[in-house]
Amino acid sequence: MPTCAPPNIQHPDPPHDAAPKRRRSPVEGADLSAAVAVFLIALPLSLGIALATGAPLQAGLVAAAVGGVVAGRLGGCPLQVSGPAAGLTVVTADLIHRYGWRATCGITVLAGLAQVGLGCLRVARGALAVSPAVVHGMLAGIGITIAVAQLHIVLGGTPDSSVLANLRALPAQLAGLHPAAVAMSLLTLALLLGWPRLPGRVGRLLRTVPAALVAVSGAGATAALAGLSLPRVDLPSWHSHALAGLPEGPVSGVVAAVLTTTLVCSVQSLLGAVAVDKLVAARPGPHTRPGRSDLDRELLGQGAANLISGALGGLPVAGVAVRSTANVRAGAVSRNSTMLHGVLVVVAALLMVPVLEEIPLASLAALVMAVGIQMVSPHHIRTVTRHREVPVYAATTLGVVGLGVLEGVFLGVAVAVAVALHRLARTRITHEEKEGVHHVRVRGQLTFLAVPRLSRALHLVPQGAHAVVELDGSFMDHAAYESLQDWRGTHTARGGTAELTGRGGASRTVGRAPAAECRCHPWTPWRNHRSCFAGSPAAPAGPGAGRGGGELARGIGAFQRNTAPLVREELARLAREGQRPSQLFLACADSRLVTSMITASGPGDLFVVRNVGNLVPPPGEGHGDDSVSAAIEYAVDVLGVRSITVCGHSGCGAMQALLSAGAGQGLGPLHRWLRHGLPSLARTAGDRRGLPGPAGRVPTDAVERLCLANVVQQLAHLRAHEPVARALARGTLELHGMYFHVGEAQAYLLTESEGAAVFEEVAGGAEGGEAVRGPMWAPTVGQV
Repeated sequence: MPTCAPPNIQHPDPPHDAAPKRRRSPVEGADLSAAVAVFLIALPLSLGIALATGAPLQAGLVAAAVGGVVAGRLGGCPLQVSGPAAGLTVVTADLIHRYGWRATCGITVLAGLAQVGLGCLRVARGALAVSPAVVHGMLAGIGITIAVAQLHIVLGGTPDSSVLANLRALPAQLAGLHPAAVAMSLLTLALLLGWPRLPGRVGRLLRTVPAALVAVSGAGATAALAGLSLPRVDLPSWHSHALAGLPEGPVSGVVAAVLTTTLVCSVQSLLGAVAVDKLVAARPGPHTRPGRSDLDRELLGQGAANLISGALGGLPVAGVAVRSTANVRAGAVSRNSTMLHGVLVVVAALLMVPVLEEIPLASLAALVMAVGIQMVSPHHIRTVTRHREVPVYAATTLGVVGLGVLEGVFLGVAVAVAVALHRLARTRITHEEKEGVHHVRVRGQLTFLAVPRLSRALHLVPQGAHAVVELDGSFMDHAAYESLQDWRGTHTARGGTAELTGRGGASRTVGRAPAAECRCHPWTPWRNHRSCFAGSPAAPAGPGAGRGGGELARGIGAFQRNTAPLVREELARLAREGQRPSQLFLACADSRLVTSMITASGPGDLFVVRNVGNLVPPPGEGHGDDSVSAAIEYAVDVLGVRSITVCGHSGCGAMQALLSAGAGQGLGPLHRWLRHGLPSLARTAGDRRGLPGPAGRVPTDAVERLCLANVVQQLAHLRAHEPVARALARGTLELHGMYFHVGEAQAYLLTESEGAAVFEEVAGGAEGGEAVRGPMWAPTVGQV
């Protein structure tokens, strides 16, 4: 038959390191567009952060340029964007107040040297041991400090050096506010908050312009047209730009300043790199998995950037969440986007000075104040509440606000250690007898500290009695393990029985972390779970309580015991935020085809449509069933999926039915539905050779030939649907074909080789090219 390769089939991507070999130009189009998007965000924010610290405004541009070029080139996280960060505002402002601007630059140089040293010692992953509650509390405290200070500029005044002083001066500032400054600030905030919410298709197009740029530009243009007399950005000649100087003062104070700057820069950058890795792993389309970041190299890159930025009279540099998120979402594929954004900042600093000097300072202050408010994240507060770490979060936040960043972090770490020790030592052990059965309940972590109380409770169980030990904790150390095992052996040797159970009564063994005795492997059918189901409660009486209903009920019970605790937090997040799958997966209804198993996907990853024969009816047919068309329209136009995969499989019953009897009219719902597979049958009949089989081998029989041809034919039907055609024309959608051989448990992807469509084997451990790929139960990433 004529060779007909499905259009828009994506070739498997080589590893990230090999990508430059196939590029036609030094900078790909995706990197260029991403660099422009990040530059438009970075320009106003860099000026605003410099204003908030009290540094020369050029210092923000210097830090943005150096962070983009140096950290982008040398860092270990290619897609993380570095520059002046809001998280460093309080630290830098305090340093400028104490030591002056040139000495602050010198401290930044020393902090960069310290980061380089830590990177050489390869201790970067140690920063990830800091409790998230401490990190979130630090950011919240910094955000509060920023917001309170910038509020004074928004009102037309000048801020003080501390939060308490700013709060005390706020009534007087409100009494003498500057109407023009307030008006420009309110306009900036209105544009900043309202721009991302513009409705309709036009709004979707306008939202591609960063809200920060629109807010600052709109306020600047309004102030210029209205002739308002307001303080504006002042960028003196670069000839008078101050460079770094040596800090003067007590050595202990300088060392503390260097340590504070090093700590905040390093922790923010390393946590940002981890968050960027998650964003990249969740992003659909090609070039999305450059691999995990090298955190030690990232620390070296950040240190080099701080060293150069400080030497050139720039602000401290760190990884910035807002810009990094924008870079990933704009489709950046390499570090070229980060570096190019730094080059664009240099160009703007040299050629756009007259334009930048039209920006009102009140507008920049409103922008930075909004960033500070957003740093107090409700999501983080809910998370620390759920994990009972509110004392750690609150102590860190209040410590940063009242004492300083370094002092607040140390206070938060101390409270975190105290809370951990309290939880470790606070173990409740009780004993009671019910109907001749002795119940010993352990609530909390079982460590050597609780062994004496555990022994006393166990010795209350008489010889020969039946005892149930309920372990409700996630950790058991070796001392507790040996004590419990010794008692169990002695008690059973004397004629007694001992049952160890976990939460909910499920049988448990004793060990480092109690685990269910059920040894069933995941993704196995119910018949392999007889050992688990044997002790489960009987299925409820009533409809569905027969063999199938009982298996279903017991399977649901096993999910509630074993799986629900693992996915509850992720499902709660999806319930709050709604679904945002990146893939539409069209598959057969065959019970042997478990989509989440063969794609290693979890909740929120796949929008799945299943029917008999994985068929896609062509649009416009009067087939009386619009369910597939409706799902395609919803997935493409509403959910905005970036990829659609049609998945066929071996031994498909629908294809067997087509081969044996074709499809007729009026012969029942099944035959009427199968008529949508007639084009596949015709495609196979046109050339007896059919498509090359999986991995280039000859198809084993006519059914396999038809299954393969059906995938290609349904992709052609899919392209005829209007939403798909529009998305393909825009370049925002990809189509993939997939074939799963049930007997081999092997997946094959449809690709093009020498002008012919072939199914290539997907090797285990491949890093790129999969149509659908993701970690089990880890579908998406929370917001950076």
